[in-house]
Amino acid sequence: MGIQITPSMLAADFANLEAEAARIAGADWLHVDVMDNHFVPNLTIGVPVVEALAKVARQPIDAHLMIEDPDRWAPGYVEAGAQSVTFHVEAAQAPVRLAREIRAKGARASMALRPATPIEPYEDLLPELDMVLLMTVEPGFGGQAFLDVCVPKIRRTRELLDKHGGDIWLQVDGGISADTIDRCAEAGADVFVAGSAVFGADDPDAMVAQLRSSAEQHSHP
Repeated sequence: MGIQITPSMLAADFANLEAEAARIAGADWLHVDVMDNHFVPNLTIGVPVVEALAKVARQPIDAHLMIEDPDRWAPGYVEAGAQSVTFHVEAAQAPVRLAREIRAKGARASMALRPATPIEPYEDLLPELDMVLLMTVEPGFGGQAFLDVCVPKIRRTRELLDKHGGDIWLQVDGGISADTIDRCAEAGADVFVAGSAVFGADDPDAMVAQLRSSAEQHSHP
């Protein structure tokens, strides 16, 4: 698939999500952050908003579930129209079963890791996944600064994905901007979540194009 840019709707105007999606026509996906005030200290949106956005947006929905008990709740996001659903491995009781259920319902299954969670213990799970999401900030709030400490983990994760073959995307989320995307692309990421950098720009769609171009120039061989 090459480089993909998935702007985070967490940084958009929640009162005008349909209009905000239209401002980023060049985006590959809409990244929707679902937070439950338990797994992370913030409460955002849930199934009804995802369902409403999926009906009006031209881009597919990439739902990132920062919630407890994703085993119970994640399948409902596929039913709501999300075409990719990401659960946090720290919160999942049975990640293989959950990934298979998400895929069986027709969406891409993705596993997210917080900055301090190593990828190595989950190597055997990789064939069950369509994407791995490495958080490059502590999940919970937008607008945080990128954590450089995560770059070696991106590189190690890319090496594991290459070793296993298959087409598993590697997504990064947190502090991604024109200043940080190059490092992530060089380390092997190919799907980039950017919130404040996109929606804080004068022309969000032009920023999507700029981020894509920068990542393509620095992408992992």
